Amino acid sequence: MNMMSTAPSTLTVFEEDALALTQAALEISRSFESKDEKRLAAALDRNLKLWVGIRTLVSSAENPLPMAIKDNLIRLSSFVAQKTFEMHNGANVKTIEALANTNLQISEGLLDKRSR
Repeated sequence: MNMMSTAPSTLTVFEEDALALTQAALEISRSFESKDEKRLAAALDRNLKLWVGIRTLVSSAENPLPMAIKDNLIRLSSFVAQKTFEMHNGANVKTIEALANTNLQISEGLLDKRSR
């Protein structure tokens, strides 16, 4: 997918994507824990953009992923958008954990795919 890279890297595409998702999860968690609303808003925005990118890539007819994986990623993208918009009513630990865990699980899946 390669959702983040603009600089040369020794990482594989899967590793770059996993890193982007992990970094977004960490930033969401850290900004929530620090009670920095501005930083949290920026982290949530970055994460949402990342998931919009994922949805765009997997929605492409040329994307070689199996349809079941595409459908799951599209559903997850919708979930992330819904949870992000819920944050306008105030951040809560349950929603923060859901967003961070979603990113970390997909990141883990990408790294697992790479190792096969």
